[in-house]
Amino acid sequence: MAAPLLCSAASSYRVTLLAPRALPYRAAARPMVSPCSSPPCIAPWLRRAGARAPPPCATKRGGSGGEVSPSDGEGTRVLLQAALWGAEAAYILWLFLFPYAPGDPLWAISQDTITDLVGLSLNFFFILPLINSAGVHLLESPVMHPVDEGLFNFVIAWTLLFAPLLFTDASRDRYKGSIDVLWGCQMFLTNTFLIPYMAIRLNDVDKNQPPPQTSKLSSLMVRRASGVGITGGLVCILSIVWAFFGRADADFGGILDRWQYAQDYVLTERLAYAFLWDILLYSIFQPWLIGDNLQNVKPKATELVNLARFIPVIGIVAYLLFLEEKKD
Repeated sequence: MAAPLLCSAASSYRVTLLAPRALPYRAAARPMVSPCSSPPCIAPWLRRAGARAPPPCATKRGGSGGEVSPSDGEGTRVLLQAALWGAEAAYILWLFLFPYAPGDPLWAISQDTITDLVGLSLNFFFILPLINSAGVHLLESPVMHPVDEGLFNFVIAWTLLFAPLLFTDASRDRYKGSIDVLWGCQMFLTNTFLIPYMAIRLNDVDKNQPPPQTSKLSSLMVRRASGVGITGGLVCILSIVWAFFGRADADFGGILDRWQYAQDYVLTERLAYAFLWDILLYSIFQPWLIGDNLQNVKPKATELVNLARFIPVIGIVAYLLFLEEKKD
């Protein structure tokens, strides 16, 4: 009864033994079996002989099967957190305390810098200059260089756009403090507060912690996310236009003159120099946060937002415009 059980593999083997020596590779006509395919038809014979069939696909490289082990993910998380906390230390030391960066450090800030900060704050989102241009002069707008105003309002408008993104972040519960306070401080000191949040959100999940409560501010920002996106996006566009064309009657020169001023400005003033770092860090954190929260986007727009998230400002505006409304 053993003969009928032998399959084509054994027959092929006998043909090979009877083949002339001039044709040693006739055995190659035997069907090829991949390492991970099921055993050939010789398996029944092996089972009758009491042998154990080989596993369908042996696990390789320490049993991981080609997948990333939890220890690898843990190592990556720890490295990311260490890099973020290191970036926070470097950000504070280099931009606030050390005298080596362009401009004055915080402990030696000049009166001119303070005056500029007050003037830029009064011209927040160009509201006062535009009101004055419309003929309303209840409060006069400080006349400042349009490049200064454009850079300041561009960064602040981008910071505004981060609010609904932070309030819908799936990992926000790992931050023990108030997201409202965090974002409020971010509006004034930008990445001084955003970098630590990016590190803390990588912490392990605390299963005993209750889900985060929804504040009035977060509820408003999320419900009006599309309005926030449109407002912030328009202010960012206006900031660029204003920097090169604003206050045309105040003799600030043409486009080339303003471009040259912009280069000198960021290389001599600590505030402008810090804004460049803010733009760089926002360009990193924006796609990171959006990529971790694509499940919040309407399904039909997921692919679009996933591609747009790498474009500064535009990506976060797209996220807010297509944010899916959550029903309470």
